[in-house]
Amino acid sequence: MPTNSNNLIMRLIEFAQKSIPVHVWIFSGIIIVAVIVGTTGALTLKKSINGHKKKEIVARSVPIETPKPEVSKPILPEPDAVPAENHSKAYEEALPEQVFEPTAPVEPPPEIIKKSDPVVVAPEFAGTWRKNAVQLAELPPGPRIAIVIDDAGIDRKRTAAAINLPGPLTIAFLTYAGALPKQVSAARAAGHEIMVHMAMEPLNKSVDPGPNVLQSDIEAADILKRLTWGLERFTGYVGINNHMGSRFTADPVGMNVVMRELKRRGLLFVDSRTSGQTVGASVALAYDVPFTQRNIFLDNEPTVEAVNKQLRRMEIFAKRNGYAVAIAHPRDATIMALSQWLAVMAEKGFVQVPISAIVAKERGLSPLHLGQLK
Repeated sequence: MPTNSNNLIMRLIEFAQKSIPVHVWIFSGIIIVAVIVGTTGALTLKKSINGHKKKEIVARSVPIETPKPEVSKPILPEPDAVPAENHSKAYEEALPEQVFEPTAPVEPPPEIIKKSDPVVVAPEFAGTWRKNAVQLAELPPGPRIAIVIDDAGIDRKRTAAAINLPGPLTIAFLTYAGALPKQVSAARAAGHEIMVHMAMEPLNKSVDPGPNVLQSDIEAADILKRLTWGLERFTGYVGINNHMGSRFTADPVGMNVVMRELKRRGLLFVDSRTSGQTVGASVALAYDVPFTQRNIFLDNEPTVEAVNKQLRRMEIFAKRNGYAVAIAHPRDATIMALSQWLAVMAEKGFVQVPISAIVAKERGLSPLHLGQLK
């Protein structure tokens, strides 16, 4: 049976070869090839179209990300502020190196101080600076030295190191630092006195004084609003001193707003004297705000040798005047130099006191002793 089938197929092939011309075979082959190629191309094109459709569906399902607008610096700080070593801009202006010898404040222009409009002090605010002052044991004789640590709170690590120094120091916390109640509580528990380090406008615009800075070119109501914000960031302080402020402290109008509010709240003022043109002491005197002024900065140059040199200048000043107010910052070299000096200051005959003790002495008052306000 298979043999008969094979013979039949062979006969048919021979018949076709004899009956159909060669050119017909060639043409038929070309048609068959064209059909195969066309079919393959159509399938490829169909797959490509389907692929593009799928991509379009996916692209439509994924939202297009648009660039987010740059967020401006918040007025209120985050709970955890950026450490100082990560701060992109300088937050301190150049400070004078010379020792400030005390002089009598100059009376400010009468048109600035409205003496006919007295400040009403609320009973709960009367003598706040005395109530919040560090209470001392009986002080030994000798020149009194108050060391103020400015810029506290931003650099948590070095602020904590400064708090661990022997007290009483005066720690001035920047209003825009994070976790202020916790840091302030630690400082008070360590026996230190507390101040608000209030950001004020500098002459140098390349430095960043921080949010809610007091500026001389804004309305008095806005100055008061920013001042109030800073004063309400934490509690338990004796008063304020200026952070920067070489422009603002020279403005009688702006300082008038500040002193009226300090008087109302029963607070003291320490003029950091970042400018020789400051009117801080003059306006404080006009409103009878307790005040004192910085005599020397200890760490303009942040090396142990430079700080030790300034400490020696501070000693000379204190022996000559009976007291000295020094300002330093939470820096490694400062902390190292102060830890060494504070350990021997009593042997040298100096008495370490908080800033309230200097202010009290200048006002003819005695420093608060243990149990005096109980």
